[in-house]
Amino acid sequence: MKQFEYSKTRDTSTAVAEAGDTRQFIAGGTTLIDLMKLNVITPQTLIDINGLPLDKVETTSDGGLKIGALVRNSDLAHHPYVKTQFAVLSEAILAGATAQLRNMATTGGNLLQRTRCIYFRDLVYACNKRTPGSGCAAMDGDNRTLAILGTSDHCIATNPSDMNVALTALEATIHLQGKQGTRTVPIGEFHVLPGSTPHIETVLQPGELITHVTVHPMPPGAVSTYLKLRDRASYEFALASAAIILKIENDVISHIRLALGGVGTKPWRAAEAENVLKGNSPSEEVFRKAAEAALADARPRAHNKFKVELSKRCIVRALKVAVSSLQ
Repeated sequence: MKQFEYSKTRDTSTAVAEAGDTRQFIAGGTTLIDLMKLNVITPQTLIDINGLPLDKVETTSDGGLKIGALVRNSDLAHHPYVKTQFAVLSEAILAGATAQLRNMATTGGNLLQRTRCIYFRDLVYACNKRTPGSGCAAMDGDNRTLAILGTSDHCIATNPSDMNVALTALEATIHLQGKQGTRTVPIGEFHVLPGSTPHIETVLQPGELITHVTVHPMPPGAVSTYLKLRDRASYEFALASAAIILKIENDVISHIRLALGGVGTKPWRAAEAENVLKGNSPSEEVFRKAAEAALADARPRAHNKFKVELSKRCIVRALKVAVSSLQ
């Protein structure tokens, strides 16, 4: 780890004014410190923002949520209103990391969580995400855990977050504050595909700060669930996951949101699958057609071809679980 300066701030406007390309925010530090130890990220200054008043979970007037950027994952997952009204979010968070990490990790940090691709984290190997234009060692290397959706010829790194998948299904809005003022970004537009610039992962501008996230309530009568498939039962990243929000009226799916994790270069909204499901009665055949549509554009590499079928089965199983909770 290279030497760096450290400062604290208790004012959001001051924090934004002080930030820049070489001055980064730190809260829980569960990803940032790891990458600093590996010299993958080498900020000159860390600005500790734990003193900012951004650590509250609040209900909104319409029954939705306002989640401060500094809310710890454990507090969010165990919040009574989240557990009862937004089960998919609670389940997704509790499926990730360990209790100790969840006690430190924050909402804002999770939105910005970096890939676990081994080539990104090891300076010996070429990585366009770490060093633009250097190449991608993962293409013909160990790519078993990497993405099959949203990839490019320059990067196949997977977005690792469970929380982001649930927030994508919930169509969350990200609230930002920067030197030019405040703005909002739908989560579907917050993370960007790698294309030819995989080092650009989000629309966040230098010095810009995530202040909070808002989520509208689910439709009355809707249910939600999160299913994660992984190599071991805990402290493991998803090989495939699915976040489902589902409502059935008169034996027909009237509302459906489906997001996938473990398979995309960003949290993956499976709109093609939603189009298949909406307006149809729930059945194994319809679920399988939806899964086929969701993975139609998959581009697997040598070692992760199994993810195509695994993700399809994950989708079908998650839909069955959601439907069964309505019976």
